[in-house]
Amino acid sequence: MGFSFRKAAMSLCLAATFMASSALAGVETNRVAVFHLDGPLIERPMGDMGLAFGNQPETLKSLIERLHKAGEDDSIKAILMTVGAPGMGFGQLEELREAIKTCGKPVYVHVDSLQTGMYTLASAAKHLSVTPTGDVWLLGFYTEGLYVRDMLEKIHVEPDIVHIGDYKSAGETLSRNGPSEAAEANMNWLLDGLYDGMVKNIAESRFNGDTEKVKKIIDNAPYTAEKALELGLIDSVQHRQDLVAELKKRYGSDLKFVRGFGKKSGPDIDFNNPFGIFQLLGELMSGEKESKDPSIAIVYVEGAISTGEDEVSPFGGSSGAKSTSIRKALDKAAEDDSVKAVVLRVDSPGGSALASEIIYDAAMRVKAAGKPLVVSMGNVAASGGYYVSCGADKIIADPMTITASIGVVGGKVVTTGMWDSLGIHWHPYQRGKQADIMSTASAWTDDDRARIKSWMEEVYGVFKGHITEHRGSKLSKPIDEMAGGRVFTGKQALELGLVDELGSMRDAIDSAADLASLGDYELKVLPRPKSIFEIFGEELSGKESENVRVSLAPKSGLFNSGSPLMEMVLPMLNSLDPQRAAALGTALTKLQILHEENIALMPADDWVVRMK
Repeated sequence: MGFSFRKAAMSLCLAATFMASSALAGVETNRVAVFHLDGPLIERPMGDMGLAFGNQPETLKSLIERLHKAGEDDSIKAILMTVGAPGMGFGQLEELREAIKTCGKPVYVHVDSLQTGMYTLASAAKHLSVTPTGDVWLLGFYTEGLYVRDMLEKIHVEPDIVHIGDYKSAGETLSRNGPSEAAEANMNWLLDGLYDGMVKNIAESRFNGDTEKVKKIIDNAPYTAEKALELGLIDSVQHRQDLVAELKKRYGSDLKFVRGFGKKSGPDIDFNNPFGIFQLLGELMSGEKESKDPSIAIVYVEGAISTGEDEVSPFGGSSGAKSTSIRKALDKAAEDDSVKAVVLRVDSPGGSALASEIIYDAAMRVKAAGKPLVVSMGNVAASGGYYVSCGADKIIADPMTITASIGVVGGKVVTTGMWDSLGIHWHPYQRGKQADIMSTASAWTDDDRARIKSWMEEVYGVFKGHITEHRGSKLSKPIDEMAGGRVFTGKQALELGLVDELGSMRDAIDSAADLASLGDYELKVLPRPKSIFEIFGEELSGKESENVRVSLAPKSGLFNSGSPLMEMVLPMLNSLDPQRAAALGTALTKLQILHEENIALMPADDWVVRMK
């Protein structure tokens, strides 16, 4: 493996040499920055892995910073944004939309086709054009809730679920064939908020605030590009080449189009040094040197919250929000004298109650060290995601963030029927009256259920206690009228006092700087993203990373993505109906968390939102 790695590293450095030697000298003074939105938009940086394994997903923070950098560059006259098939949530859409509005340069967007989410984003541009015979699918939201009780019965698996809170419906996906009355009411309340926010954004950008007109347009969709132009939804119907010609006519025939504006360039190589390539490789292997200048640390809580350490792969992705890794990052921020404030970026539907408490406690130690703590909420910061956020000095959410879901769900799966159907039988032996309470052999008795519910009530009380301790004077209603598993948009949460402001991650960073009385400062991500060289180096040397474990193997388990069940079923479903397949994957992950943790802080997120 070592020989292959050295060969790959040498090939990479030679490629970098070629790219660097072919770079153009000088800087043009009449330019358009080109941004292409395609693929997933992630939150947490992955490190410099894209150099070796192709283009890696861009972070929301990086994309917005590049937009503002273009806005501040005098040589950039305008921004041209093209759209492929980007993947982003409601909160990310809101932040990127705001960046388009405030970047300081006119933004031209050209697309072949538009769906509801991307239209909401593109409507903020100065000029929106669609290819002739293209289409605009401004349809609103179609939402489906997922219920897998019958599927589990077919494989003789029985979910035994307990909810604390009438609206805490996370386990209904597993235990029912349809929503309870409370769950349906809560979902309608949430979707009303999301829909009204979307309509308001479009109305303000395109129709002088006339929301009723926008609703009528939505109810009569879809439209051809030509009809969309007639209705005022877009500004022109033209091919991309025609838009380019129009921009040259407006800004000058010498206009240059810069693709990948502001992206990190390739490594610098000293060509006068015959050993420059090897020097570069050594620097990459050793990682970045940490600055001691005043800084604001950004710590990400992204994905399902669970106990343990993060496992990163050189092939991309991570294992979600792991409590041990995040605790270490927050402890480092608290102890590092150069870190003057912390921004906790939360984009998580929650998960383990224990892991949420560990992260919450570490966040409180940051405050105890005298350092301001500001939470920036992304697409979702619900249940455990709100748990880890509630103690911050300031909570800033996007208007369309999905948050709260203050409640607890617990349960286990009973698999005896599945084993019986396979002709496999188990004979129990027990010492201790409650020894089998979490066994998968049988459902809970009434006495068992009472004990589990009492335990969950204690966890629920701690959850509510943290909120009232930190936000009691800010809440507009008694905590029990906002808890019980109710879910809100960021805008609704602001009215209830569950968050302090509406804004972006950039606003959260500015707020942290103000609270810490910082003028000039650096931003540092904790734990620091690893380069591909560091990851391989740690793996080959057997060295344990401070905050993450390196894994070159897929995770295994009955319901994990690397399991035989998922490998057989999900690829087929994904090819036929990817959105529903993703929801099924979420439901099975939830089942896995309940099986492993038995008590969790999770919202009912096993639903599909279709915008076409």
